Amino acid sequence: MPSPPPKQRLIGYARVSTDEQLTDAQMIELKAVGCSVIHQEHGSGASRARPVLARLLREIRPGDVLVVVRLDRLARSVSHLLEVIEGLERKRAHFKSIRDPIDTSTPQGMFSLQVLGAVAQLERSLISERTKAGLRAAKARGKILGSRAMKERRPESIRKLSLSRRKAYLDDIIETADRWMPTVRRMRPAHTWGDVTRVLNGSGQEWTVERLRRAVGKMVSERMADASLLKRSPPRAQQERLMTLVAGIAMADPNLSLRGIAAQLERMRERTPRGGTQWSASSVKQQLDRARQLGLH
Repeated sequence: MPSPPPKQRLIGYARVSTDEQLTDAQMIELKAVGCSVIHQEHGSGASRARPVLARLLREIRPGDVLVVVRLDRLARSVSHLLEVIEGLERKRAHFKSIRDPIDTSTPQGMFSLQVLGAVAQLERSLISERTKAGLRAAKARGKILGSRAMKERRPESIRKLSLSRRKAYLDDIIETADRWMPTVRRMRPAHTWGDVTRVLNGSGQEWTVERLRRAVGKMVSERMADASLLKRSPPRAQQERLMTLVAGIAMADPNLSLRGIAAQLERMRERTPRGGTQWSASSVKQQLDRARQLGLH
């Protein structure tokens, strides 16, 4: 007998730009549509650092609906909005804007989303074209690109640029952490960075060992992750390593079937216990059964 669909919860998100502004008006509208929980945040719409939103997206459950009063309360651009919605879809959650025709649980809302996707592509193309045209025009006028302060290597300008780049990097990893940090937390330090990277890339992401280690190190330095994640992984026999790797893949995506795990192992070019290149569902099940017996899954 199929399991019943997950119960739908309406979860509100209210944001204002400064501490002086109040979210009261948004709270009233969100409560009126039935939001059982409402998260409030103060921060600029242009900022990528939204700790409240990042935590909400990490913790949202299948069947939940993220609700905002207007689209601009959630995203700083169309492309950012689509990125957030794609993250919700991966968790089998939905999105709704009260004042806009966006409700991803309905066919009409999904159509509106497709239109937004086309707008986002146009937005990116126009920005790119304007940037290129501006650079060509500046070069034609004989202008040397870059600020005078940077050309003269002024220490204060260099320091500000460095701080700006570090902030942009931190904002980026905070915004995307819900995609990769859960897997890192489940697998580190029991698994090597190489294994964790391959599991993430097997699910469609693009990481290198160095980039992942640097991102986790930044989260640890900002006290947003436990320092134990950076510990050296213990040496393991190949059989034990395979068992814990399979368990790590299963925990990273509980919705994966045995065949799905097998396909991911093949994409990662992991050899079976007997040295073969093709994994069967039964081989995966054997590894998971061993992991359960040892309390690893």
